[in-house]
Amino acid sequence: MTPISPGRSRRAVLAGAVCALLVTGTALTGCSEDPNEGTNGVGRLSADEIQGRAQTAAKSVDAVRLHGTVVTNGRGYTLDMRLKSGGGIGSVTTKGETFRLLRIGDELFLKAGAEFWGHEDGEADGEGDAAAADKLAEKYVKVPQGDPSYKKFSGFTDKDVLLGGLLTLHGKLATDGHHEQAGVRTVRITGDKGSGGTLDVSLEGKPYPLRLVRAGKAGTLTFSAWGADFPLEKPSRDETVDYGRQLPTS
Repeated sequence: MTPISPGRSRRAVLAGAVCALLVTGTALTGCSEDPNEGTNGVGRLSADEIQGRAQTAAKSVDAVRLHGTVVTNGRGYTLDMRLKSGGGIGSVTTKGETFRLLRIGDELFLKAGAEFWGHEDGEADGEGDAAAADKLAEKYVKVPQGDPSYKKFSGFTDKDVLLGGLLTLHGKLATDGHHEQAGVRTVRITGDKGSGGTLDVSLEGKPYPLRLVRAGKAGTLTFSAWGADFPLEKPSRDETVDYGRQLPTS
């Protein structure tokens, strides 16, 4: 993976400052700064081409970290996930509750506190459920593949599924100038002047997506650690519980 160097951005700013200092009342040639000089060149492309290059770059590496917010079906989620082709690991927060997800191949595990397990649809069901919740709390609970929660939660751990639905802007695409994300120069593209979403694409190294604002105020996500591998380890038996019935989805 080609490293992204924030130093290039600082050098570009310094070069512009030097040009300004050299001006002594006479117009100088050769000092107009090209915002695409020293970049990967995608800033010179059309918005459609930039989106295509970003999607190709995202697919070309196995791993990524994403964090931020997603709103789906009127419900908000805060994600901090590391994903790769073999699975994913990270945390999801919704309605004030945080739980961890771990998927290795087809096996999906969910880890949460007693409050998460102690109710369904927001209603407590008595002492029996409280005891069960205490047993499940802070354990990795294996989610049955036939449970409705499996499809819902596994989507948060699937790089191809998650990014495939995120990295396409809606409506007519256009470029929206050069910007910077975490010290890295970017080119921004928009869908329908921003109402269809905006995407910042790196101008340094590979043209990876770095920041996405989803259409319809449906969340903002940042992407990092492209191509950086990470371990996925199955929890030990004493850390794992087989829930054995339908999981709560509230």
